[in-house]
Amino acid sequence: MSYLLIVDDDVEVLDLLQKFLRQQGYEVDVACDGKGLWQALERRVPDLVILDVMLPGDSGLVLCQRLRAEYKVGVIMLTAMGELSDRVVGLELGADDYLTKPFAARELLARVRAVLRRASESTTAAPANPRTFLEFSGWQLDVMRRELRSPENVLIPLSNGEFELLLVFAEHPRRVLSRQQLLDLARGEAHDACDRSIDVQVSRLRRKLETDGDSEPLIRTLRNVGYLFTAHVNKR
Repeated sequence: MSYLLIVDDDVEVLDLLQKFLRQQGYEVDVACDGKGLWQALERRVPDLVILDVMLPGDSGLVLCQRLRAEYKVGVIMLTAMGELSDRVVGLELGADDYLTKPFAARELLARVRAVLRRASESTTAAPANPRTFLEFSGWQLDVMRRELRSPENVLIPLSNGEFELLLVFAEHPRRVLSRQQLLDLARGEAHDACDRSIDVQVSRLRRKLETDGDSEPLIRTLRNVGYLFTAHVNKR
């Protein structure tokens, strides 16, 4: 049973979401601010944190950054209607997904399931003939461990969303993929039809894949078309 932690200063929202998610079979704890978040983490580390941006004290964006630095947990950000900058910054800081208030409980449930599903792939049993490593331009992506290592064998931290996106690119090398195709392949059905957050995650991946002396970026942008992963990929 997955354990969720909801952080929001709206007591009514906390109560409603806690009841709803418990009815869906999850263990759920709640906190009203950053202090409550860290206290809950001391008791038990959750599988997923649902984190509101607007909180008293440290904002959800500040808390997300610290969470990513100290814990390996999924993060879904809750943002106010129209606050696109908060959503972009949240993704830049490593959030796996975001949801705009007001939202339907069923939509949140779909996002929760999608993030947990992606995270659980790292702990599921290996298939009979596992595709363990994807290698490109000196980089190595360990699919089973969900780890990326640079040509210098340095471990590069990836959020769940970044890993899924890089895996899609590495599985479709030298093929143009539209934003919609990337969303469908990386996130499945739980995404906004006009979600532009894919651009943010591509930008983050580019920065993490940059090395001195690169003659060609691994991810090229084709204006008004999509993205192209330029490397040859070896599977073993």
